Amino acid sequence: MISRSPSSSGLLPLPGSPGSSWAMYKARFKALLNGADTSVLAAFWIFGLINNLSYVIILSAALDLVGPDIPKAVVLLADVMPSFATKLIAPYFIHKVPYSIRVLVMTGLSTGGMFLIALTPSSIPIKLFGVAISSVSSGAGELSFLGLTHYYGHFSLAAWGSGTGGAGLVGAGLYVFLTNTLGLTVKKSLLTCAFLPFIMLISFFLILPLGPLRRASSMKEYTSVNSSDNLTSIRDGFDDEEIAELPRDSASQSLLAPGPSTVSEAYASHSPRRSLSPAPSSHKKQSKLIQNLKRARLLFFPYMLPLLLVYIAEYTINQGVSPTLLFPLESSPFNEFRSFYPFYNLLYQLGVFVARSSSPFVRLHNLYLPSFLQMGNLALLITQSLYWWIPSVYIVFAIVFWEGLLGGAVYVNTFAEIMENVPEEEREFSLGATSVSDSGGICIAGFIGMGLEVALCNRQVQNGRSWCKTL
Repeated sequence: MISRSPSSSGLLPLPGSPGSSWAMYKARFKALLNGADTSVLAAFWIFGLINNLSYVIILSAALDLVGPDIPKAVVLLADVMPSFATKLIAPYFIHKVPYSIRVLVMTGLSTGGMFLIALTPSSIPIKLFGVAISSVSSGAGELSFLGLTHYYGHFSLAAWGSGTGGAGLVGAGLYVFLTNTLGLTVKKSLLTCAFLPFIMLISFFLILPLGPLRRASSMKEYTSVNSSDNLTSIRDGFDDEEIAELPRDSASQSLLAPGPSTVSEAYASHSPRRSLSPAPSSHKKQSKLIQNLKRARLLFFPYMLPLLLVYIAEYTINQGVSPTLLFPLESSPFNEFRSFYPFYNLLYQLGVFVARSSSPFVRLHNLYLPSFLQMGNLALLITQSLYWWIPSVYIVFAIVFWEGLLGGAVYVNTFAEIMENVPEEEREFSLGATSVSDSGGICIAGFIGMGLEVALCNRQVQNGRSWCKTL
């Protein structure tokens, strides 16, 4: 009887076998990262971290910014809606602005916004204006840096995703560290954070290798041959009957030649052809805006919609449901009810960080499945808030961590799918345009959460659980 190894039989290696040794896993890991430029990884991780950091810090300081009498969703909307508007509009013209100028402008806006928030003593409208300025910077940064990954490959996208996930942990922890551990005032804490955007300048101009970006820019400056005029001149030498008599293999074989032949171009000029983007010859007089709008429409169902759904679900949980997921203190690890919500947020951010850092190792191609699972999480936790049927808070902890995993996975895999499936000439625009979905989902969730939290809390009070009123 011939024995077969686990690998040859299609089975996974048994624990402790040579096929599952640490050396083999280490070799696989090293092969996976083969070709990754550490400077690119570091630069894009910093981009993701710093670009999202002000957003997280502002939300962490929401109570200190507007006081207890104003809904915290007001800060959320001020922190998201300008970013949403920026992502909705900017992809159609921002390509005309060099990346170096974008980074300088984003740094100035983010720093200026934080200074306005910190130095305005009591004017809530001015503070919210400062929040809005920082939000514009964050939105422009996300679509710009996602577009920039087009020039640096998949590892840059993975590093960006990991950095954005890390921003949730670092931002929330940094504000708590400055205000609670070091005992700084809110003003001094925000002034300290106002200098963080300058790290983006260091990352772009000193850490990131600018060679790929410069080569791409120089290639765009070349004057291209007008292919439509060329085809017209070729077409004038043939009539329709002569073109119809050309055998298809003549055209296909000519494609193997170093350059396009007369036969292939003549045949192509009389053949209908489908393209994901508007063909230059048929839409020559159309504006660039119309062409990009048509491209965006093609992105909606495969990429934008699942990202929109997952963000609506998870931010409705975070803003509208999590504040009401309370348990008796004696059955929890906390001493006061106010501690539940920050810990839920920490678990969520941890899940997001893990998932957004996983794309080099685990890839999801079905984006709708985790989006629907996230909607299931929303329904599950709403029923828990209403009927209090889950017996232990630790089960809710696991669900919230799972929520973060799903949200982070959809985010990073959406852009990974675009990198793999969208034609190269459309990739930069597609990466930036799709980023509107996350901000749009957060805006919708903000409006839903404003009413949902109040309704759930009132229902709990009616059922004899008034814990949500003690926060």
